[in-house]
Order: sequence, then structure tokens, then C-alpha cells
Amino acid sequence: MDRPKLTDPIDGLPPDRRLLAMVSLGIVVCMAVLDGSIANVALPTIARQLHATPAESIWVVNSYQLAVTISLLPLASLGDVHGHRRIFCWGLVLYTIASIGCAEATTLPQLVMGRVLQGCGGAGIMSVNGALVRFIFPRSQLGRGIGYNVLVVATSSAAGPSVAAAIMAVASWPWLFAIQVPFGIASLLMSMRFLPRSPLTSHAFDVRSAVMNAVTLGLFITGLDGIGHGERLPLIVAELGGSLVMGIIFVRRQLTLRPPLLPVDLLIQRPIFALSAATAVCSHAAQIIALVVLPFYFQYAGGLSPYDIGVLMTPWPLAVVVIAPIAGRLADKYSAGILGGLGLALMTSGLVLTMLMPATAAWPDIAWRFAMCGAGFGFFQAPNNRLLIGSAPPDRAGAGSGMLSTSRLVGQTTGSALVAVVLGLTHGGPDSIVHATHIALGIAAVFAASAMGLSWLRVIPR
Repeated sequence: MDRPKLTDPIDGLPPDRRLLAMVSLGIVVCMAVLDGSIANVALPTIARQLHATPAESIWVVNSYQLAVTISLLPLASLGDVHGHRRIFCWGLVLYTIASIGCAEATTLPQLVMGRVLQGCGGAGIMSVNGALVRFIFPRSQLGRGIGYNVLVVATSSAAGPSVAAAIMAVASWPWLFAIQVPFGIASLLMSMRFLPRSPLTSHAFDVRSAVMNAVTLGLFITGLDGIGHGERLPLIVAELGGSLVMGIIFVRRQLTLRPPLLPVDLLIQRPIFALSAATAVCSHAAQIIALVVLPFYFQYAGGLSPYDIGVLMTPWPLAVVVIAPIAGRLADKYSAGILGGLGLALMTSGLVLTMLMPATAAWPDIAWRFAMCGAGFGFFQAPNNRLLIGSAPPDRAGAGSGMLSTSRLVGQTTGSALVAVVLGLTHGGPDSIVHATHIALGIAAVFAASAMGLSWLRVIPR
């Protein structure tokens, strides 16, 4: 089968093949998203069995997230050059091989190296999955496809701790990684058979920009992580300062390239693209702040067990799962600016109500507030993702997909670091945790309100 040229009309797959393509895509995306959180539950066990300190074991999680973040934009660019399906499948191959390496690791450095390779493979998957959805569904149904994709991501994120706990209840920690191998092989065969080919661009891959991107984001993430973990101030300043300097050089270089690795041309020439990316950063920061700080509140101030906390938090991701497909269908008919603005207004209200929630609130009083936040986020996410990916030209679909994933990870990283800073500054007993939670939820509400304002700006005719 010949690869489609840029002039070929590509408007989705036939319905029967579309279903099989989305199933194969969904399995792989589920694996990659699960892997971002599945190791958290096992960290104490991993640290003990590999004779590592708790602080050292954190790199099992951080190495994966760092590798994903710095690889997203380069791999998205490679998807535009060599084909999104090819990058997706090679990412899946690397991810599956790395899973075997993680399962066989006998030392912490071996496991961390396996996680780095897993992160690079996961980035190959996540950098182009949105672009593939664009070619799986016809443009008139793109919002529906994005809604299904959001559903998979939200369900996987919510199920991560439960899946890990279930595996750990009957097996040792290496099975967290080994169990992914047969799914990886099966989904690879399906992906090669059913995923669509996409148009190819004629530009070459810019290695220098890829290195600059990695240094900029890598220093930024480690600097923020250092703030949260109380590293020495000179080191933090050096990391963030180095990120800023390299970022300026990186962006200046992108302004001279056609097309650039970082889609600055789309950010400048298409305000709707820039507003959608900024909205994604703010909204994901708001959500992660709440989801990270609230378990501390319930455990230290409320005395709840990890299991009880998991049950208590369920209405939030459950509401996202229910609302995301509905919002995706509406996004095919109505403005993403309006839908996103309404959803983020609901999320902002939910965060404010959660911040004002009495300490003696019963489970139903907590549940409806969390469901309100989750419903607002779900109502925003699918329309925003559709607009961000759909506003990029077909031959730059990888850039749109990569920018979507990068915006999400930058928002989540920033939000997590802010929670660590707030908890560090208010260190103390339960009363301090309550105070820190109120501050963090206030910051989350500000982020959500900012995202709401950015979303409404997309309604203004340009």
C-alpha cells in the first residue's frame, strides 16, 4: 500500500476498521498512561528489595516522566517526517522490550535505565496518538474520537493505583512490568494491521533542536522537582536559569526553521492553537494540584487509610469518564471555547467549594464536590483536545499531538512542584496540612479560572 501524499484526501477509516484501529490504539495508550502511576504503589517494596533509600527509589517514577517529557516533541516531529504509525509502532516495540528489562532488573540503576527506555517508548506512543485519531475518524466526527481517547486516558489514570495494588496482592513487583509484555505484543500486531498511514512532510528532522528541547525541559523539570524536595538554592537557580537561557536560544532557533520542532509558527500565526495549549497547561495544573494535595489532607488530617482515600477520590475520575465522550460528541457541533469555558467554570466552582468544605463533611458532601470538578474537567478536555489537534494543518498533525501531550505534562509537573512547595513551607502537624490544603486548592482554583478565561477568549472572532 502506497503512502499517502500531502495532496491525498484523508478523511477517516471505514467504520469497521475504525473500531479495530481505536481498540489497538486504546490498549497501547492505556498501557503508557498506567505506567506513569503504576509503580508508585510498589516504591516502598522496590526500595527495600533493591537495597535503595526511599529518596533514591523516587527515580523509578521521575526517570519515566522525565524521559517522556523531553522526547515528546522530537518524536512528534519524526511522526510528521516518517509517518505517525511508524513512530507509534517503534515506540511500542521499545516500550515492550524495556518492560522486559524492568521486570528482569536486579539493581536500582538497571531498573531506572529500563524506565528511561520505557519513557522514550511511551513518548513515541503518546506523541502521535492524537494525530492518529485525526486520521482514524472523519473530520466531522473528530471530537467523538478525541472523546474516546480522553476516556481511555482518564480511566487508565484512575485505575493505575488499583491495578498496581491488585497485582502486588498476588505477585511480586517485577510483574508490574512483565504483565505488560503480552499486551504489547498483541497490540503491536493489531497496530501494524489496522492503524492508518498518514501524510508525510518533506522536511528533515532537526537533531540540534531536539537536543535543545531536551536540555530546556529537562532542566526545567529537575529545577521544579528540586524546589519541592528542598534541594540547595544555588543548584535550583542554576537549573532554572539554565533552562531559561537554553529555552530562549531554542525558541530563537525555531523562529528560523520551516517547520520548527516546537510549533512556534502555529503558536504565533494561529492564536486558537496557542490559546488551546495555554488552556491545557493551566487546567492540568489545577487538576493535579487537587489530586496530589487532597490525599495528604485525608490521611493526615482525617486519619483515613489509603484504601478509603482511593474510594473517596473515585467520583472525580469517574465523572471525567462519564462526561468526556458526551463532550467529545458536542465538540463536533459546538464551539470548543464555549464548551471549555462552561466546563472550566464548573471546575473552578467545584475547587472553591472543596476549599470551603467543612472538616467534618460527610462522604456524600465530598463526593458531589469532586464529581463537580471531574465533570467540569471532562467537559473541557475533549473539546480542547479536538481544537488543538484539529487547528494544526494535516501535514503538521504530529506537531499538534506533541504539543497537546507536552502541555499536559508541563501543567502536571508545575502543579506537582507547587504542591511540594506549599507542603514544605507549611510543614507541621494536622493543622498545617489543613492550612496547606486550603492554600493549594486556592492556587488550583486560580489556575482553573485562568484556563476558563483563556477558553472564553477563543470565542472572540479573529
